[in-house]
Amino acid sequence: MVTWNNSDTMEPMFFLKGFPGLEYVHSWLSVPISLSYLVAVTGNITILSVIWLESSLHQPMYYFLSILAVTDLGLSMSTIPTMLAVLWFDVREIQASACYAQLFFIHTFTFLESSVLLAMAFDRLVAICCPLHYSTILTNGVIGKISLACLLRSMGVVLPTPFLLGHYHYCHGNALSHAFCLHQNVLKLSHLNAKMNSIYGLCVVIVTLGVDSVLILLSYARILNAVLGIASHEERLKALNTCVSHICVVLIFFVPVIGVSIVHRFGKHLPPIMHVLMADIYLLLPPVLNPVVYSVRTKQIRLEILHKFRLGRRF
Repeated sequence: MVTWNNSDTMEPMFFLKGFPGLEYVHSWLSVPISLSYLVAVTGNITILSVIWLESSLHQPMYYFLSILAVTDLGLSMSTIPTMLAVLWFDVREIQASACYAQLFFIHTFTFLESSVLLAMAFDRLVAICCPLHYSTILTNGVIGKISLACLLRSMGVVLPTPFLLGHYHYCHGNALSHAFCLHQNVLKLSHLNAKMNSIYGLCVVIVTLGVDSVLILLSYARILNAVLGIASHEERLKALNTCVSHICVVLIFFVPVIGVSIVHRFGKHLPPIMHVLMADIYLLLPPVLNPVVYSVRTKQIRLEILHKFRLGRRF
């Protein structure tokens, strides 16, 4: 159990529950979690390597894809290690400072992923609606500024959170619901009225995930309108095909977000394991599936991977 000292000078410890009710199969659960980690790391590093080494892929679309791969690597490395520590070694205690650091990186990379998906939607919008000006609009300098803006926004909205949480006093049994630290999960353990912190968290979600999802939707409404104005049926299909991979990763990211929100709001009667599994899917699915989607759906990436690993020949 959690070791606790009543002295104010002692740092509180949190207790990671992991998978409540499934402790007897932790060794089996570690297998898919470990494979997910391996696929996420290997897949995203492969994407990064291919884009870095192949000069023909040094284009705005692939620059944004490489940023997405870095984000997915960061999200995986922020989340899965503590999960594996719980499953493999039953290490459940985590110091408050380490917990705050972990939730900072998890939320930062989550919001960064949303921002990058919005930037990729803008890339597709420019490519389809302004093809003649694509290279002059999305220059390397503009891409760098967009990337920096995404990073600063994501870090900026999350940065106050660890400091706000550090000022609260927590209950004697600081048992968290997951095998990693999340803002709302830690906030529930506070003795004090954390209404302001809770409101701040809600506002952050609205101005990041909420605004990004609306802008992505509006971008695709504009893209669809432009595509329908193309006379040739083949050209319409060709234009839409360039968006399929991005649409897939947007759905992979935002559908679990919606699912987690619904379960959190209306699933209070559900067993705790359902909330845990939904949160795990929300954090683990994008880093695992995003490189798979782009490797399969994007011809240039697929052919370069086959060429680099000598699994086939170009055709």
